[in-house]
Amino acid sequence: MSSLLVTLTKRSSSSGDDVVSHVWNNTYSEATVITMVLGTVLVLIMCFGLAYLYSGLARRKSALHMIFAVFMVLLVSIFQWYFWGYSLAFSSTATNKFIGDLHNFGFLHMEDTLTLGSQNSQYPELAYANFQGMFASITICILIGAICERGRILPIIPFTFIWLTLVYCPVACWVWNSGGWAYKWGVLDYAGGGPVEILSGFSGFVMSYFLGQRKKHLMVNFRPHNVSMITIGTSLLWFGWLGFNGLTCVVPSLKSVYAIMNTNLCAAFGGFTWVLLDYFRTYHWSTVGLCSGIICGLVAATPSSGCIPLWASVILGVASGAVCNFATVIKVWLRVDDSLDVLAEHGMAGVIGLLFNAIFASSTVLGYDGYTEHPGGWIDHNWKQLYKQLVYILAVIGYSMVMTAIICFVINKIPSLQLRATERGEENGMDEDQIGEFAYDYVEIRRNFFDVNGFVSRPSNLEDPDVEREVINQVPLPLSPKDRIEGVRPDKEKEVGEGKERNEVDSNSS
Repeated sequence: MSSLLVTLTKRSSSSGDDVVSHVWNNTYSEATVITMVLGTVLVLIMCFGLAYLYSGLARRKSALHMIFAVFMVLLVSIFQWYFWGYSLAFSSTATNKFIGDLHNFGFLHMEDTLTLGSQNSQYPELAYANFQGMFASITICILIGAICERGRILPIIPFTFIWLTLVYCPVACWVWNSGGWAYKWGVLDYAGGGPVEILSGFSGFVMSYFLGQRKKHLMVNFRPHNVSMITIGTSLLWFGWLGFNGLTCVVPSLKSVYAIMNTNLCAAFGGFTWVLLDYFRTYHWSTVGLCSGIICGLVAATPSSGCIPLWASVILGVASGAVCNFATVIKVWLRVDDSLDVLAEHGMAGVIGLLFNAIFASSTVLGYDGYTEHPGGWIDHNWKQLYKQLVYILAVIGYSMVMTAIICFVINKIPSLQLRATERGEENGMDEDQIGEFAYDYVEIRRNFFDVNGFVSRPSNLEDPDVEREVINQVPLPLSPKDRIEGVRPDKEKEVGEGKERNEVDSNSS
């Protein structure tokens, strides 16, 4: 990239005095500028879609908690990116291959005009910074799904700022900054298989480990509370993802169109594969499974949609849907409560997409943007691309997991910043415990009704020996027909019986 010095023109006033004009007279490629603006808006919409998706996947007593968490980390990420995030990831004056310097601290020195493409399309650096800032925002929004139903809001505020600074910005610099080691080495990561998908998936898995498993005796009849909200969230994600992938090439070109078609193909076949696998297991068509498969396809297309041919995206969609479906058992094997399957749907799909670049990347497709020269992957006989992709994948996974573990450990030791809510808070729901408001007011009404009437219950998974050792009278259930007829509450039955005996004794005495 080259930069041009911006000059201010001077003009004389009618009085003859020299006055400095503040009219900006730089000219830009209008198509490139609107591409950046539109891309920024579409990726932002993905954050809102993710909030709805996570809320629908949670139980109703924690539905608002997930929406609030996504919005909160979105706000923090915008500030972090403005403060020093962009500079640490993309500053052009960095002297190392791992992280930028503070040349653009606080969006300073952003008057430069960037030039890209065979037609020397010019656009303001600020437009590019805004677009890339949304990539950082969607990454932390994906990760924060790890706190579902048990994570506190307060500690995720410093966690977001620190994690973006120490984890996201360095990895983004590795592969997207022209001075980064992965960029110089020729690693293929089109729109963020490493910085967005692997980082969010594997870091979220580590955070889930530190949060611990949800209490089993509180997992009564667990299932997503609102599947319609899940479909709305998935729709918004898919809509925004077309801008996420299609406009990453910055300059509007044939690659923009090609990346969008690759993204749609991968999402379609990912959804087909996941829902069919679920059908052959349960003999039901799962809407949640369909949405999960679509998301896996979209994730897998993120690093590859601007690199591989259309027919390869069909294979990638099938592979990502199948592998990610089976990858949901990893959390069971490792006993980590990854409640929203962030690892399976984002981390693993990102890995698959990057590996497909090693095999199916085409130098022809890569050049559709008019400025990328790359030898491609195995289909172009570039055999060494595989080990480059593997080293990059392992480096991103290892770095993200170690750094996230350190950040979680330190924050969890700070008084008042413990990551996990209390068991009482988990029982009442994160909406009441953390937000003080409810997505559905009948949740509060129902709880108050049962509390007043002294209802008791037993969990549906009582046969689990782990549950038997825990408190079991947590969630209210209705009275039995006999109790309703006689007007006796279970917790008062003994007391009423004793009262009857006393009345009989008093009547006999009289």
